[in-house]
Amino acid sequence: MRSMPASPLPLLTLFIIFLLPLLCCPLAANGGGAPPPMASSPAAAAASTAVGDLVSSNGSVAVPPAAAAPAPFVLTVELEETHHHLRRQILIAVVLASIAGVMIVLAVLFACIAWRRYRGAPDDFKDTQSTDTQRIALVPILSRFNSFKATKKGLVAMMEYASLEAATGNFSESNVLGVGGFGCVYKANFDGGFVAAVKRLGCEGQEYEKEFENELDLLQRIQHSNIVSLVGFCIHQENRFIVYELMVNGSLETQLHGPSHGSALSWHIRMKIALDTARGLEYLHEHCNPPIIHRDLKSSNILLDSDFNAKISDFGLAVTSGNRSKGNLKLSGTLGYVAPEYLLDGKLTEKSDVYAFGVVLLELLLGRRPVEKMAPSQCQSIVTWPCPS
Repeated sequence: MRSMPASPLPLLTLFIIFLLPLLCCPLAANGGGAPPPMASSPAAAAASTAVGDLVSSNGSVAVPPAAAAPAPFVLTVELEETHHHLRRQILIAVVLASIAGVMIVLAVLFACIAWRRYRGAPDDFKDTQSTDTQRIALVPILSRFNSFKATKKGLVAMMEYASLEAATGNFSESNVLGVGGFGCVYKANFDGGFVAAVKRLGCEGQEYEKEFENELDLLQRIQHSNIVSLVGFCIHQENRFIVYELMVNGSLETQLHGPSHGSALSWHIRMKIALDTARGLEYLHEHCNPPIIHRDLKSSNILLDSDFNAKISDFGLAVTSGNRSKGNLKLSGTLGYVAPEYLLDGKLTEKSDVYAFGVVLLELLLGRRPVEKMAPSQCQSIVTWPCPS
């Protein structure tokens, strides 16, 4: 868990306290006390004695001999030395004050930059903290099913089938959250108040087993605020179960094309959903090593939490960049979201996901389905709407 950055104000305070002696020293050197008295030299004493001898007992002044004239020259030299000493002290004071001023300016700039970073940190910190707190909270709950096990799928919680059966009410239809070609997604209420979503892969076959293994392998390695979090899995006879975090507001498809017809999605929320989805794709394409291509991005695979934060789900068809040659992959995807170059030539790149993301953007803007039936034998793609006629 990342720690929240410390506030820069205590550091700035200590730095200014350190600079105070530097500021006080030049002031003391410049005008803090009287100039030092001139030292009494033998020549000055002789001159004073000669002046005293000039006054006679009757008050008359005697003319001094010409030999007493060098005294003023000695006084002038000492005055010049005193002025040179004062100029040197003033120069040192100016240099120290300049250095202190520059350091104060740099300290203020550093404090401003640090403070801006400090103000911008809580959002990322909050996301990370909530995710970590959520994972920590799962430990005592999942330990009732079975402890975390290190398998070839990584460190994932293997749950007992009886626990999933009890949490979903024996997979009751009243707990169904969604239905797809893979099977059903159920709402599961576990002991302790923990709620999750359980996807049940009920079909037999090598393809479904491969998708199950692929999704577990990818999700246990991916951790991002716009990617759905994996909680655990279960294998029971021919059935495969994957447990995710519960997304309260369901899928984007349900919000746009369900009974509400997008009434709960303001323009601000729609823009937020688009940005969240883009961040999730950016993470998969730019920050995963090797990069991950989702291959099945669509509105039904974009899930929304209670605050309408969007998260990408369903990684059964996802592939990494090192395993995307035409011979190794079967053409997969959903009609209306598949990029033309992938559909015609089997050419799969990150741009295939970007094309699907563009279709999702049109759904958000127009509120239409990606493919609409215009006549019994005629369909129209949403992509043709913005194109000139």
